[in-house]
Amino acid sequence: MATPADPPENLQAVTSPTHFQTLLSADLARVSLLNFWAPWAEPCAQMNAVVAELARKYPAVLVLNVEAEEQADIAESFEVASVPTFVLLRGHTLLSRIEGADAARLTADLATHARTPPQALSHTDRAPAAPTPAFSDEPEETPEQLEARLKKLMAQTRVVLFMKGAPDAPRCGFSRQTVALLRERGVEFSHFDILTDESVRSGLKVLNDWPTFPQLIVNGEFVGGLDVVREMVASGEFDEVVKAS
Repeated sequence: MATPADPPENLQAVTSPTHFQTLLSADLARVSLLNFWAPWAEPCAQMNAVVAELARKYPAVLVLNVEAEEQADIAESFEVASVPTFVLLRGHTLLSRIEGADAARLTADLATHARTPPQALSHTDRAPAAPTPAFSDEPEETPEQLEARLKKLMAQTRVVLFMKGAPDAPRCGFSRQTVALLRERGVEFSHFDILTDESVRSGLKVLNDWPTFPQLIVNGEFVGGLDVVREMVASGEFDEVVKAS
């Protein structure tokens, strides 16, 4: 028997884009609340509790917790630049978007849309998490050629950040935070915008066995993403790695 401490049945943790699309498309008349969060962000921990309570209050609403770095393709498809970010949908129709830990507005918006017909901000017949394919007239690289190109890019300077966007115009919150961390510590680095080259984006995930971006490279070797870099800074290991010759 369920207890008050158990998560409600309508609260789901998204495990993949396919899982996300399956849940979202099961009932296109249903209101869905998407909670984009990250484990290292304190406001997310507070808002996750709010989201769980809202899920209990509105059992007819599908509530999806999406870990933004772990499910980067989904976060990117919704242009999530910071966490927490909340998106209210009916099917694939956008009802409301809230950036930041605004519990009052989230509660009010959900109360409005869970009980009344939607006033759509936008609509698409496509599943939101489907990434846009990249097309190119260039001949397709062989796996060997791609790996050689990736290793060359990783070794272009001593410190390389593979990110979404550019340092002065990052395209996601995690890339922006990594840039800020490097600059705060006086680290000189070059960058590569993985949104401009799908082969690099997908290839680095395989080569470095790391599914998300940004990815930090030092002396041609993969170091980690934002969460790993944060841990290294806290332990003092980061300065040793970056400053090592």
